[in-house]
Amino acid sequence: MPPDFNAIAVFALVAEKKSFRAAADRMGVTRSAVSQTIRRLEETVGIALVSRTTRSVALTEAGERLYAEAAPALLAMKGAMEAAANLRGRPRGRLTLAVSSIAESFLSGPLLASFLGENPDVTMHITVTDEEFDMVAEGYDAGVRLGEVIAQDMIALPVSGEQRQLAVASPGYIEQFGTPRHPSELASHRCIGWRRAASLAPYRWEFEENGREYSVAVAETITTTDMALMIKLAVAGAGISFGMEDSFRPAIERGELVPVLEEFCPRFPGFFLYYPSRRNMAPKLRALVEHLRGLRPVVG
Repeated sequence: MPPDFNAIAVFALVAEKKSFRAAADRMGVTRSAVSQTIRRLEETVGIALVSRTTRSVALTEAGERLYAEAAPALLAMKGAMEAAANLRGRPRGRLTLAVSSIAESFLSGPLLASFLGENPDVTMHITVTDEEFDMVAEGYDAGVRLGEVIAQDMIALPVSGEQRQLAVASPGYIEQFGTPRHPSELASHRCIGWRRAASLAPYRWEFEENGREYSVAVAETITTTDMALMIKLAVAGAGISFGMEDSFRPAIERGELVPVLEEFCPRFPGFFLYYPSRRNMAPKLRALVEHLRGLRPVVG
């Protein structure tokens, strides 16, 4: 039979007060209820724990032993409960997030820095990953991904504006090999692609034409798991690359890369903070949600 922790707590209070009535008054129950609880506990352990007279209550040897062992544990449990309850107030503790490597606006720095500035008792651990996994089972508080890949049973809050994927190339590559006018022409170009792992197929390049979405499996000259390397290779003239516009924007603004096939690159909903539906959300996560909502005119 599993231990009755409630009964042990009642027994410890009786031992502390040395009175059934005082324990009952402290708990807001009848003396009879306390007596019955102690009797059930004694039946469970198979030995008397309390010696009762009309004037006093004393612990038996077994009762003394149980109280000596149980009291520190009960005190520790009370402290743990109080520590947990304290988290209802001011946000504190470590907030763990799993964030897509291409969520540029979220990972750029200012958004996270401003949140931590407003919540000095919160620390963060951010895993930058594009792996697919069960966020809850892995112990994350929340994640940031493109809205189209977030499960329907999650709560999602936008953390960026609309996004689009672009094909880009360096001016030097375009001068040497020309500009593709249609996605079908990519087959004759050198391409730099992305794949999540060497054992997996490369990511297919997605376009839209006359309202119809389709993907193109290009023959990449090189593939990598690192977006930063894709950009460096494209800037160096190694070929045409394809990815999130936000990732390419700094190089585009510097004139190191030029968008191609823009008319075939539609916009779509961007990145979202997502987390499970919880009735009692931890203050640290609630603080992040409220911070992001306050920034929605900026990121939305």
